[in-house]
Amino acid sequence: MKKILQYLFEHKTLSRDQAKEVLLNISKGIYSDAEIASFTTVFLMRSITIPELLGFRDALMELCVHVNLDEHNVIDIVGTGGDGKNTFNISTLSCFIVAAAGEKIAKHGNYGATSISGSSNVMETLGYRFSNDNKKLLHEIEEANLCFMHAPLFHPALKVVGAIRKNLGVRTFFNMLGPMVNPAKPEVQMIGVYNLEMGRIYSYLLQQSNARFMIIHSLDGYDEISLTGDTKVITNEGEKILSAIYLGKRTVSASDIYGGNSTEEAAKIFLKILKGEGSWAQNAVVMANAAMALFATGNFKDYDECYKMSVESLESGKAYQHFQKLISLQ
Repeated sequence: MKKILQYLFEHKTLSRDQAKEVLLNISKGIYSDAEIASFTTVFLMRSITIPELLGFRDALMELCVHVNLDEHNVIDIVGTGGDGKNTFNISTLSCFIVAAAGEKIAKHGNYGATSISGSSNVMETLGYRFSNDNKKLLHEIEEANLCFMHAPLFHPALKVVGAIRKNLGVRTFFNMLGPMVNPAKPEVQMIGVYNLEMGRIYSYLLQQSNARFMIIHSLDGYDEISLTGDTKVITNEGEKILSAIYLGKRTVSASDIYGGNSTEEAAKIFLKILKGEGSWAQNAVVMANAAMALFATGNFKDYDECYKMSVESLESGKAYQHFQKLISLQ
């Protein structure tokens, strides 16, 4: 690792094969925590290159515990995290709304590294039992239209670096990797990114695949549709900027979507919204993200239809019923 670090400190970049080798070695426990921390901070000082990102992804997918959900067309709604905004769990809530609207969700998530409560934190707190058992996940998809995959159970390298990421408390390239390494290889992905540079990198990479995708970035820095301002949307067909009024029928303030000061508080907010008891602003943000995910599937004629479906899914109680069903299967 010392040779690699010296090489990087000379402002050089890794080839795809070199990046893959480093991450394979991290997963094997070859490097110390200090060496791994030094390596990850390099990519806070400069932008990651596409060959480096591809090499890291190659390593994770080579070691991955694969999941076969092929008999279902599944979608993932995921943010990179690392935007420093500490919102409530918008993407995860959106998953239940979309599931209740009839789509199959294979949600990939992890503990929060830079936020109070990541998707894994809130799901675990609310009674979901993590597993990489294919039969369990398939049963959940069939019964509740949703399964949750806790990333470290599928990616050995993520398990190794979990504590290091938490101790660093800053965004690392692992935030970028999460949406790219869903073990179920979903046919449709809606990915929230924390800046436009990351959006362009994802767009380039996803254009190489057969998957439908939608990349979203709120222009004031959120990795989801925040309704605090305009949102950039990038798809297979191109890109556009959409207003908060168009997406959520209103604008909201940053304080409206604050996620709380603890995992327990985040879980309370999560359940309150899922039960339909959230504030107007909270509901609007979740429904807008769910509507865009539905629209990303290509199964619906326009966004307004998808938004109406999201409203019905949340306000009818169906989304909460799907959550209850999923927890009952644990």
